[in-house]
Amino acid sequence: MQKTLIALAILSASAAHADEGMWMPQQLPQVAKQLKAAGLKLDPATLTKLTEFPMGAIVSLGGCSASFVSPQGLVATNHHCVYGSVAHNSTPERDLLANGFLAHNLGEELPAAPGSRIFVTKAVTNVSKDVVTAEVAKLSGKKRSDAIEKNIKAIQASCEQDAGHRCTVSSYYGGLEYYLIKQLEIRDVRLVHAPPAGVGKFGGDTDNWMWPRHTGDYGFYRAYVSKDGKAADYSKDNVPYIPQHYLKLAKEGSKEGDFVMVLGYPGRTNRHRLPSEVAFTFDWSYPAFVKSSAESLAIIADTTKDNKDTALKYASQVASINNYYKNRQGMLDSYAGSDMLKRKTAEHEALKTWINANPARKAEYAGDIELVEKLIAQRDAETQRDYFLSSSKPRLLNTARMLYRLANENTKPDAERKAGYQVRDVPRIKASVAALVRNYDEKVDQALVMNSLSKYAAQPAAQRSAAFDAVIGIKDGMSKADLQAALEKLYAGSKLGDAAERSSWIGKTPADFKASNDSFIQAAVALYEPGMKEEAEEEELGGKLQQAYANYMKAKIAFMQSKGQAVYPDANSTLRVTFGKIAGRDHGADGTTWKAFTTVAGVAAKATGEGEFNAPKAQLAAIKAKDFGKYVDPILKSVPVAYLATLDITGGNSGSAALNAKGEWIGLAFDGTLDSIISDWDFNKANTRDIQVDLRYILWNMKHVDHADNLLKEMNAE
Repeated sequence: MQKTLIALAILSASAAHADEGMWMPQQLPQVAKQLKAAGLKLDPATLTKLTEFPMGAIVSLGGCSASFVSPQGLVATNHHCVYGSVAHNSTPERDLLANGFLAHNLGEELPAAPGSRIFVTKAVTNVSKDVVTAEVAKLSGKKRSDAIEKNIKAIQASCEQDAGHRCTVSSYYGGLEYYLIKQLEIRDVRLVHAPPAGVGKFGGDTDNWMWPRHTGDYGFYRAYVSKDGKAADYSKDNVPYIPQHYLKLAKEGSKEGDFVMVLGYPGRTNRHRLPSEVAFTFDWSYPAFVKSSAESLAIIADTTKDNKDTALKYASQVASINNYYKNRQGMLDSYAGSDMLKRKTAEHEALKTWINANPARKAEYAGDIELVEKLIAQRDAETQRDYFLSSSKPRLLNTARMLYRLANENTKPDAERKAGYQVRDVPRIKASVAALVRNYDEKVDQALVMNSLSKYAAQPAAQRSAAFDAVIGIKDGMSKADLQAALEKLYAGSKLGDAAERSSWIGKTPADFKASNDSFIQAAVALYEPGMKEEAEEEELGGKLQQAYANYMKAKIAFMQSKGQAVYPDANSTLRVTFGKIAGRDHGADGTTWKAFTTVAGVAAKATGEGEFNAPKAQLAAIKAKDFGKYVDPILKSVPVAYLATLDITGGNSGSAALNAKGEWIGLAFDGTLDSIISDWDFNKANTRDIQVDLRYILWNMKHVDHADNLLKEMNAE
């Protein structure tokens, strides 16, 4: 029944708008007519072949998307995707964030931030029947969660017998289906080029999510492997990876009305959520997030204002907070003026009416529809209760807890260890510990924690964690001064602020932790058993919710299919394809018409010489002299900077390659517009536009401003 439902749902995909849908590659033959009608010149079937062109050139950075653009492993992505690595390599004396970075040869390339990875997808396999076996289907609660996790670990372990690969089992349709994603994991990643902040971050937070846009959001990494072509840790002896496929530069410039598709790894969308989830998110969760984000930004700004090195350490975190802060506020603004909840509620009621109209459907689905609502309500209540607790833990305490958990898991056979703490996960843990060197400061961390902790401590004791209270020394009615003193004592009693000390705890035994007098280590030991109990309770709820939610999605798919509607899965950080056209908008958020392209004339018009609009002098001089070379657009009479398209993207798509009808590279997706990001929850065909940086602007800037002639030659752009 399950496979039949999914197949029918995919077959009904032709009912969807060409612009809507983050399609799994294996779904594309079912929308071949749409792709052709939209203008694709390639055979749609080629897009299902992950190791062929162009899919073989598309990679993930584990949070951003990217693509190979040369036969020497050069990888193109967004500036904000390499931002963490630029910040990691920056110092007050060598501020690469402000001034940019260009390696003129391989020897000048810099190691990316610890933990940086390039993932090349090799295969996607449906393993649903191996995850939820007949035996698992009979289980509920934690037993179900444990059984699913056990099966997933076994599948991943078998796949990873092929050395150098990372294998992940991902859930689709609310746990109704599971797919095994096999990826080559390239561990030696190096920073090659990032333009100055006045290009790559031009407009800053003021222009973020806005149109017209003039941000040169591009940057380059390079993938390295051992001399025998295998994935390997960083070594001076490693050589550039030779990809089987890489993108070719477009021979002609793009224009309005052209076909465009984006290939990448979108993070998360929520279009199949229940009305209660919509209400909780927009009435409580997002408002709480916006408030806490504003507070965090103010705290970081205040505590780093007199220390440039500390400001550099937190630059990447500030950029991330700002991005999501504006994103969530934009969603709240769009939601406030919409009838989304009313429509979602009506759709859900229609689903229940359809189920109850047929005895067989009622017997199969009705119980789980009712149960899923109750379980979601329980989950949301616990989320609300623990909101301040989750952000009241010092980062070094979280690090200590992670290391103590690793020590305990290391006492078990690898297959029995908790997912996230197996041998395959140790490199990630080591990288996260090492990264603290350039993204942590005790003064800033303590100020952030205190802001949240004071709110947590003000809650009634019944809503607090007794174990956490004991570790910090929290008591009812405690003054803020006493709370501050208790927190300072916790920080002062630890040596984990030292990088060597932190690293030394990787691989130690539980007995070593229990014998320590380090305050954060002691706190981690004290919180371990209560934490395990909380985790078991969460897994009990999670197992019940997975079972009920999967059946809810089965019902929804059947219902939508009965009406001839498409059902693509919500985004889940796996490879997807979206397609549409380059197009402006008749009415933008400010009531004006939005043109499809911006040009460098807009850069000069916005440039102030300071702050977010501090364009490089060399760039402004080239614009004034109209030194555009071959990158001038014959219609615009200038170099295009960015363009709008009717593409369905979300976070994670940052850095995704935009391709034309021939599969040639024409830009990089990097943003959406503020009034259309609500599409993560509710797709709006009329409003939805995403923003790409035009390839011509990237190449023009590299040629005429940064003089990256070595890279232009490598990409055959000369």
